[in-house]
Amino acid sequence: MSKKALVVDNDFFFVEFLAEILQKRGYEVFKAYDGKEGITCLKEKIVDVLFVDMVMPKIDGRQMIQYTRQQLPNARFPIIAISGTLIEQIENIHKFGADFYIAKGPIGTMSGHINRFMDRLEKLSFPFLDHTEILEPVKLYPRQSTAELIDVMDFQEAILKCIGVGIFIADKDAAIIRVNDQGLEIIQKTIGEVLNCHVTTIFPPAEKSKVVNELRKIVRHRELNQIVFSVSIDCKKIRNTVSLLNVNNEIVGWIIVMEEMSRWEEQA
Repeated sequence: MSKKALVVDNDFFFVEFLAEILQKRGYEVFKAYDGKEGITCLKEKIVDVLFVDMVMPKIDGRQMIQYTRQQLPNARFPIIAISGTLIEQIENIHKFGADFYIAKGPIGTMSGHINRFMDRLEKLSFPFLDHTEILEPVKLYPRQSTAELIDVMDFQEAILKCIGVGIFIADKDAAIIRVNDQGLEIIQKTIGEVLNCHVTTIFPPAEKSKVVNELRKIVRHRELNQIVFSVSIDCKKIRNTVSLLNVNNEIVGWIIVMEEMSRWEEQA
């Protein structure tokens, strides 16, 4: 029986490039073009190796690795982070949680590099040692423009982390694609339990119809900037503010901001 690989990357051409290499090595390859599709595939398929890009829309590589570690704690397959921004993030790669790290380089050198890596990987046994070094197809150097982009992304991530309210971002199909730590604390769930699940699953069943009605209401009444409603979660009264997520004048989902109302009562 052939081994199975999952390749997750929003770069269509790189997915095809890597899939061809793996197929020639006898792997059956599943393809996903963002972390959301990747998580869906992990729920439905059994894989022997996972390649995941770190910078992707919707659910990124770091979140997908978190999901995999939390929801598949007994998985015995290696996770390989493969990205064009690893060199610029070398100081933080120990936080990503992958087993191996491969920096994208010139395509002309990548094929042989990946095959040599796979030769090495296929000789290793589980559990895999901590490999925090970056495997480079050629000597790569940090790029100023990429480093600046990473700085902007880190700054935006810090805002989500420090903002003091729970934030949930849902895609067009109402599946959750982003959540901050405060949001997880309010609903008492892990990121693995929340990512790519329908937004109503973060609320008690008794509140589901109310949540659906409010999401529909703001879609119908787009002149409203936001809709506010309250629910009870684990005996806590939660104030929810719902807004539409507008990207380049296109509605692509919802943003839900959660606050424990007891916080304001205590401060009053």
